[in-house]
Amino acid sequence: MTREVLVLAHTGRRDAVDAAVAVATRLHRAGLTPVMLARDVASLTQTAGEEFTRIPVAVVGRDVPLSRCEVGMVLGGDGSILRAAELVRGAELPLMGVNLGHVGFLAESERTELDASVQWVVEQNYSVEERMAIDVQIWHSGEHVGSTWALNEASIEKHSRERMIDLVIEIDGRPVSAFGCDGVVLATPTGSTAYAFSAGGPVVWPEVQALLLVPISAHALFSRPLVVAPDSIMAVEVLPREDEKGVLWCDGRRASELPAGSRIEITRSEEPVLLARVNQTPFSERLVDKFDLPTTGWRGPVEPSNTVDPLTAGTIPGGPVRDVEDPA
Repeated sequence: MTREVLVLAHTGRRDAVDAAVAVATRLHRAGLTPVMLARDVASLTQTAGEEFTRIPVAVVGRDVPLSRCEVGMVLGGDGSILRAAELVRGAELPLMGVNLGHVGFLAESERTELDASVQWVVEQNYSVEERMAIDVQIWHSGEHVGSTWALNEASIEKHSRERMIDLVIEIDGRPVSAFGCDGVVLATPTGSTAYAFSAGGPVVWPEVQALLLVPISAHALFSRPLVVAPDSIMAVEVLPREDEKGVLWCDGRRASELPAGSRIEITRSEEPVLLARVNQTPFSERLVDKFDLPTTGWRGPVEPSNTVDPLTAGTIPGGPVRDVEDPA
């Protein structure tokens, strides 16, 4: 049976175009079928020409259903991976990111590992990691007016640059605080290194099951970031004042206008985002690499010396231990 692999690239960038052609070529040579979006095929045909058109590429939806693809290779930065997650939502398709951008927290490999990334896919040498996503419900005047979701964060922001937005924060059905601010970020652990981090929120390891709430430039005595249980319900209300209006952004991609009196509820989604992982690099190491953090002076865990105690003939860390009655 033919194996199909979805290939998604930022076709507006030359390095991503070259990477897409290289990946499609290597997948075809390995006996796998590269699958792409119709618009990407059209763009690559125009920019790469014969180098691309000689590769037999299937079009998702027309030639191959998305559900038949076994993995999606995303060539670009974190923004490309967020777009890919939106595209494959509901398809249970793991995504393997190859970072062609700047930070690339979500990517599994770098541009220099392009050949290795293809080989991992060919050999199915990867595991699938679940990343928590959030569901977002929008209410107004007691009516449910919209639903969306996010992998990184949902942010409620002011509509006008010249004034703040007044918000009330609620956790698990109880009000916590109210303040004027530029906005508030409601994030997952994955999103803790994105917008929430820029707003002063904590870095949360991906394995931690939690939700974050981070105010943006709040005029309040208590405006600290909050970390709550994964099953908590976080809510934000836009105070019903004259001309009070906000904007809801999800992953910086999908926007909804929030009239005065709007209510936004955030809960853990039952559908996680799937990432294909090969490198078992600790998150602490990834954090240091991506943010170029200084670690000069680190010595590592202390290795205990192995000194034999003549009284017990056992190994005692740090040297021999004398009995309290030893006259010496």
